[in-house]
Amino acid sequence: MSRRPAAALRRAVVRALVKARDARRTAASRLVTVLVLAIAGFMMSSAAVAARGQDLRPNRNTDLIELVRAQAARNVDLAKQVGDLRTEVDKLSSQQGGAVADTSAAAAAAGLTAVKGPAVSVTLTDAPANVKPAGVAEELLIVHQQDIQAVVNAMWQGGAEAMSIQGQRVTSRTGIKCVGNSVLLHGVPYAPPYVIVAIGNQKAIEQALESSTYLQAYRQYTDRYGLGYSQRRMTEATLAAYTGAIELGYARPQPK
Repeated sequence: MSRRPAAALRRAVVRALVKARDARRTAASRLVTVLVLAIAGFMMSSAAVAARGQDLRPNRNTDLIELVRAQAARNVDLAKQVGDLRTEVDKLSSQQGGAVADTSAAAAAAGLTAVKGPAVSVTLTDAPANVKPAGVAEELLIVHQQDIQAVVNAMWQGGAEAMSIQGQRVTSRTGIKCVGNSVLLHGVPYAPPYVIVAIGNQKAIEQALESSTYLQAYRQYTDRYGLGYSQRRMTEATLAAYTGAIELGYARPQPK
């Protein structure tokens, strides 16, 4: 046999062996691919059944928001119960005749009676979300508790006779507290806009709001960055009575 036919035969054998090897690899690859797809489909089906249409990894912020809303609703219900009980106590007390002193003046001073009269309303809102001026911190573009407190203080200084924030009557027990991006009043969280209404001499209240140095600075941010500040007179406003708890609690040292 000559060398040329022998070399040709060797090449043919090598090509056949390579082709067979590639065929085996292709078949194995196809088998692996089919197995992977089958396992993936099984896992997705199992997850869908286990979730029952719900997110398996719910957002923690969503859970917290729902918890806050539920607690706020509970606080509102409890406040209503307190108001109903107080009304019942007042009714029973009035049936005692002269044995019980007249407490109407004290109740009015404590905000336990509704008030009606001419008022001034101030509304505070955050800057629009698309407002992001360079070099200005984001916390300067939202309403904080000190902003609301500045309006409240100016209104009291202007001789306000009664006041409400977000429809809740302001009393000596009222505390304004920031919680995240909301404000907490009497255990209930509120989001902007924040509406403060004060009954009293409208001109005197307006002058006090105008002369407040804090609010003057706040209104500068209103003009520059879109923080909301609006003020208007109300011919007549009705402020509901405070219905929350009136007893004060004090910290006590733990016994040693």
